[in-house]
Amino acid sequence: MKITTWNVNSLNVRLPQVQNWLADHQPDVLVLQELKLDQDKFPAAALQMMGWHSVWSGQKTYNGVAIISRSEPQDVHVGLPTLPDDPQRRVIAATVNGVRVINVYCVNGEALDSPKFLYKEQWFAALTEFVRDEMTRYEKLVLLGDFNIAPADADCYDPEKWHEKIHCSSIERQWFKNLLDLGLTDSLRQIHPEGAFYTWFDYRGAMFQRKLGLRIDHQLISPALSAVLKDVYVDLDARAQERPSDHAPVVAEFDL
Repeated sequence: MKITTWNVNSLNVRLPQVQNWLADHQPDVLVLQELKLDQDKFPAAALQMMGWHSVWSGQKTYNGVAIISRSEPQDVHVGLPTLPDDPQRRVIAATVNGVRVINVYCVNGEALDSPKFLYKEQWFAALTEFVRDEMTRYEKLVLLGDFNIAPADADCYDPEKWHEKIHCSSIERQWFKNLLDLGLTDSLRQIHPEGAFYTWFDYRGAMFQRKLGLRIDHQLISPALSAVLKDVYVDLDARAQERPSDHAPVVAEFDL
C-alpha cells in the first residue's frame, strides 16, 4: 500500500501536476493540503473520470485538505472536536482499505511572538487529543500532512540561523514529540535515521536548486503500520517541475 502527502499550494494551479502524479505513481492514497479553493470548487469530477474517489474540506483562498484514493473513503470526519467553531479547514480523516488516514494542514504560527502562535499552540493541543481518541478506535493509523514543524536540527538546512525561530523552536518540537508519545513513529526516520530529507524549499533565493530546505511534511504511523513499513522517500522530481508547489510529496510504502 502506497500513501502520499503533498502540500500543493493551490490545487487550481497544480491540478495538472496532481493528475500526472496520480497517473505516474498510482498511490493507494494521496492527501493534499493548501487546496485554496471553496468547497464547491473541488475538481472531484475530473478526478473521478480518472478512477479516483475524493473527500475534501475546502476554504476560499486559504487552507483546505483532501483525501484522494482508489477505494472509496469511509467514516469521514472533518475538523477537530475540541475546536468546533474553528473556521479554518485543516483536518480531514477517513478510513481507506482498513487504514485510518488523518490528513492535517497544521497551523504555521508566523512567529513566536505572534497571536497566530497562540492559535498554533491551542490547535496542536486539540489535534493531540483528537489523535489520542482515534488511536483507541483504529489499529492501523497514519497522521500525515504539513505539520509546519521541523522536528530536529537535522531537518533544517541551517540550525543556527533557525534556532528558536518558527518551525524550529523547542516548544514546537515538544508539540511534535507529544504526538509521537501517543505511540506514533516518524516513518521517514524509521527508514532513514540520519541525513537531510527536506520537503519544503522557499521559492525565494533558489533554495531548491541550492538544496536548502526544511523537513516539515511528515507521516506519523501507529505500531501496526510501523511493523509493515517498507520505504519512505521524498519525491524531489515533483518539486523540480515548472510552477511547482514549494513542497515535495512524501511517499510511504507498506506491506499491506
